[in-house]
Amino acid sequence: MSPRVVAIDGPAASGKSTTARRVADVLGFEHLNSGLLYRAVAWAALEGGWLPESGDAGTDAVDRALPDLDLELVPGADGYEVRVDGREPGSALRDPAVTRLASLLSARAPVRRRVNERVQEEARRRDVVCDGRDIGTVVFPDADLKVFLDADEDERARRRLLERGETLAPEAVAAEADRLRERDEADASRSLSPLRPADDAVRLDTTELSPRAVVDRILLEARRRGIRPTHV
Repeated sequence: MSPRVVAIDGPAASGKSTTARRVADVLGFEHLNSGLLYRAVAWAALEGGWLPESGDAGTDAVDRALPDLDLELVPGADGYEVRVDGREPGSALRDPAVTRLASLLSARAPVRRRVNERVQEEARRRDVVCDGRDIGTVVFPDADLKVFLDADEDERARRRLLERGETLAPEAVAAEADRLRERDEADASRSLSPLRPADDAVRLDTTELSPRAVVDRILLEARRRGIRPTHV
C-alpha cells in the first residue's frame, strides 16, 4: 500500500500547522511543514552569503547553490527536523531575518521546485500530514484528503499575537490584521502557486471552532476516505 497524504492548506495564522501536527499524532503519520524547508533555504542563503546585504531575493546565487544543497528531513517526536548540509539550524529557523527572507525566496520558481521535490520525496517513504499554502493544489494534487482552513482576519490576528505573547489591545489586533491582509493578498495574487483552495478540498472556517473541533472534523473526513490510524 502506497504511503498516504493528508494535505492542509490555508493563510497565515489559520491554525494549519497546529492542526496538522495534531492530526498526524492521532493518525500515526509524520507531520511535515513545507515552510520548514523554505526557512532552511533562507537560513542557508544567509549563512552562505548568497545574497547581498540588501537581501535581494532576485540574485542568481541562490539558484546556483540550490542543486547542491542537501536538505535532510529527520522525523522526530514533534515532527521533522531539518539538517542543511549536515548542520542543524535549530531555533535559528525562527529568526526574523530568516522569516523575511523565506517569504521572499518562496516566490522564486527554482526554490519552490527544490522544496516541492524534497517534500514529495519524503511522502514516497512514509504517511504524512503536510501543511503549507499550495499542498493540495500543486505539491500533492492527488492527496488522499485535502483540507483548506481559514478564519476571519481579526481572529487570525489575535491568534498570531497570542502565539508571540503580545497584547490583545484593539490597536494591536487591527495592526496585525492589516499585516495578515497584505500577506493574504500577496499570496493569492502571485503568479507562481497562488494561495487558493483545491477544487476538491474540504473547507473549514475555524473562526468559531476550538482546535479540538477542527481536528475532529478532519479525522471524520479521513475516516470517510478510509484513512485510519496506523497504530490501531
